[in-house]
Amino acid sequence: MTDKTPIAILISGRGSNMAALIEASRAADCPYEVILVASNDPEAAGLDHARAAGIATFAHSHKGLKRGEFDAIIDAALREAGVRFVALAGYMRILSEGFIAGWEGRIVNIHPSLLPKYKGLDTHQRAIEAGDAEGGCSVHVVTPELDDGEVIAQARVPILPGDTPETLADRVLIEEHRLYPDALAAYIRSHG
Repeated sequence: MTDKTPIAILISGRGSNMAALIEASRAADCPYEVILVASNDPEAAGLDHARAAGIATFAHSHKGLKRGEFDAIIDAALREAGVRFVALAGYMRILSEGFIAGWEGRIVNIHPSLLPKYKGLDTHQRAIEAGDAEGGCSVHVVTPELDDGEVIAQARVPILPGDTPETLADRVLIEEHRLYPDALAAYIRSHG
């Protein structure tokens, strides 16, 4: 039995940030243990990675369900597993207010911009079009307002001449994989 804080990671796709969190969780001094990876897409590639890492998975399609109905299904799976914190890692669903209230202060997300700039989608394109000198990523606490919670940590990446949204995204993703495990660990140490 471990004394690490049990967390779940919610994903919708390949799960590269999920993989970084899982890898970091194996360190003896990491304060969290990933006990569940859940997805709204039963075909999400990240589920295979989680299973290969020996982590329990849960998947249920959100299609045909109202937001609150779907969130109740995910919530039940998290609570049954004994999860204490939730890390969003490329989870492409806006959570219902009821779900967020039930996990208040215990849901963390990584967002590919320097919040409060560029909430929502197309963050890299928006930063380039605005003529920004840098882009980056932010780890923040999830609140009912989209990408609006307390920023825990940020990493900055210069926007280079000739950058496209794809080239900038590739460089920001490297920083996401470095930033997210450390920021999540620090947050859990101070709030766990």
